[in-house]
Amino acid sequence: MKAFHDHCRRSLDSIREQGRYRVFTPLQKRADGFPYYLRPDGSRVLVWSSNDYLAMGGHPVLVEAACEAARTMGAGAGGTRNISGTSPVHDALEAELADLHGKQAGLLFTSGFVSNQAALSTILNSLPNGPDKAWHVFSDAKNHASMIAGIKGSRAVCNIFCHNDMGHLESLLKAAPVSAPKLIAFESVYSMDADIAPIGAICDLAARYDAMTYLDEVHAVGLYGTRGGGIADREGLMDRIDVIEGTLAKAFGCHGGYVTGDADVIDFIRSTAPGFIFTTSLPPMTAAAALASVRHVRQDHARRATLFERAAALKARFDRAGLPRIESVSHIVPLHIGEASLCMEVSQRLLQDFGMYATPINYPTVPRGEERLRFTPGPLHTDAMMDELVAALHAILPQERRHAA
Repeated sequence: MKAFHDHCRRSLDSIREQGRYRVFTPLQKRADGFPYYLRPDGSRVLVWSSNDYLAMGGHPVLVEAACEAARTMGAGAGGTRNISGTSPVHDALEAELADLHGKQAGLLFTSGFVSNQAALSTILNSLPNGPDKAWHVFSDAKNHASMIAGIKGSRAVCNIFCHNDMGHLESLLKAAPVSAPKLIAFESVYSMDADIAPIGAICDLAARYDAMTYLDEVHAVGLYGTRGGGIADREGLMDRIDVIEGTLAKAFGCHGGYVTGDADVIDFIRSTAPGFIFTTSLPPMTAAAALASVRHVRQDHARRATLFERAAALKARFDRAGLPRIESVSHIVPLHIGEASLCMEVSQRLLQDFGMYATPINYPTVPRGEERLRFTPGPLHTDAMMDELVAALHAILPQERRHAA
């Protein structure tokens, strides 16, 4: 025990010395004041790093749905989905999500992390092990930790292809046994780099080499496409993806994760995944709020359009000010800092001196030397707020850091 405690202390000391020790910032979200939050002393903070991309978390439609469900069904589910934890609203939400992605069935999980971990490990452990029988999974080098955890928790042979590199992916597919089952796992929008996967090209390779496709749409669902189904929806490719995974905790402003796909595949995951079977169900009030949100967002085209206009406005301001913005083709706006301790310092000064919050992104989330601040402007961030942010960053960043990334 002493050896372990000593190890913990040494590891924490090392993290502090590297300038990447993380301290929680207690902020109270305001349903009626977003994107402003409150600090414990009551002062306001303008938050720039929320994943509540569409500001739906405090929308009256969601709040009322949650309150009504809580009054009717109580605060908690009271059991797993198999033990009294399935309500009509859970079933309705799964059907809505399946329809959103053009799939036969959907399955709810307690978080996006759990949905990836449980679904991938269950699929990749599904067939007998042995030569030419074990799954070969092809995973993008920048996939989320939840996808990596699901892959590592399986017996699959793991092949990592360079980020969005179709030539490298094809070379790995060619090298795999022809008869081996194959699965390509990737994201649509990569949230730290703000870029987008070439979904069509990946689907072409999957068809050529008889591979399943598993797409994580968590940073795109609710935002992109004619009805908010994600990048695959925008590009008309949902029917070419075998499993689409998403979250209710970002654009939909609620909580929970899910997978959608062929009815037999989803039923297999439902019937065999420990991460689903042995976990208490989402609270009915959360499921009710999520259902209300999905239905609302699918019809609220103006809100989604405003998000992209606001992202473009912030990018333009950063560029005019000579701030080191990382190129982005999505709604996420990363700002390159390049040093862990400086990244933390800039974030702290924004909060302490200017009343603004932006999350510092350090190793291991991004490689060393690629530390950054991650901004997610939303429909309620005004031009005046953006001008204040640019002025604050210009005052904080050293002169040598104020150049194009």
